Amino acid sequence: MRILMTGAAGMIGRKLTTRLLKEGTLRGQKITALELQDIVAAPMPDAGGVDVTIHTGDMADDGAASKMIASRPDVIFHLAGIVSGEAEADFDLGYRVNLDGSKALFDAIRLVEGYTPRVVFSSSIAVYGGPFPDVIPDDFHRVPLSSYGTQKLMSELILNDYTRRGFMDGIGIRLPTICVRPGKANKAASSFFSGIIREPLAGQEALLPVPRSVVHTHASPRAAVGFLMHGAEIDGETVGARRNITMPGVAVTVGEQIEALGRIAGENVVKRIRDEHDEAVWALVKNWPTRFEGKRARELGFKAESSFDEIIKTHIEEELGGKIA
Repeated sequence: MRILMTGAAGMIGRKLTTRLLKEGTLRGQKITALELQDIVAAPMPDAGGVDVTIHTGDMADDGAASKMIASRPDVIFHLAGIVSGEAEADFDLGYRVNLDGSKALFDAIRLVEGYTPRVVFSSSIAVYGGPFPDVIPDDFHRVPLSSYGTQKLMSELILNDYTRRGFMDGIGIRLPTICVRPGKANKAASSFFSGIIREPLAGQEALLPVPRSVVHTHASPRAAVGFLMHGAEIDGETVGARRNITMPGVAVTVGEQIEALGRIAGENVVKRIRDEHDEAVWALVKNWPTRFEGKRARELGFKAESSFDEIIKTHIEEELGGKIA
């Protein structure tokens, strides 16, 4: 089993790499080779007997994707992309990375005769646009209200069409907001969802730029990796013609996130959160979807946490060694 992963230097990519090497098998086959691609070099993992190759470069460059496909990987995890806030701030870069890079990869696959790999694409709930019902069903219309969501939706449509035509065997994973993300805040407009948990737990102040009444759906990094792994394993005939699937998650208000933090870490930790409205962040967040039905994903075997408390506990266990500052 040969695996290619784009965007491998990112947080989810690193965690997925660790999980793949720990499991040692995928789709019932022993993993023998792992190719890790990103615009910067992914860290070299402790790979045991697996042949690991590190690639750097822009997938949208002429010929770059074809080089990645030359080894004919059996499974491709396509995680490469820039995040919502950055895609909104830099229109051209967003389309180049999130759309042109995806299409370059999908076309490179299409042009190899007799080659039909499983492609697992990390999409986003940003493909949906309001006005929203209280609970968003699986068949709700997709009219994104951000450039990032538009880029992800266009890539989803290409993946679905190329799968229909038999060029590849694609599965699109619409991720909810991943929380709690370890490390420093990135340029995603959603980064505060993690920041108001991560920073207080580490003894630092966190700024909350939106009202505490905001409702959003979350899953942990551990759940996200599980989604991607299951997306690689699941039978395509079981999925059927609609290849892009909205993942389950935990829908809570920001206030409920903070209440969960208080239950687990105490009110002194909660006091490290300071409300400071940011109109630029709010302009994006107020148009985002809130609660998802997620029925189809659950029926297909995708699993997420059952409470936000569980998400916080996962972060403390995996990133803080069980300790709170």
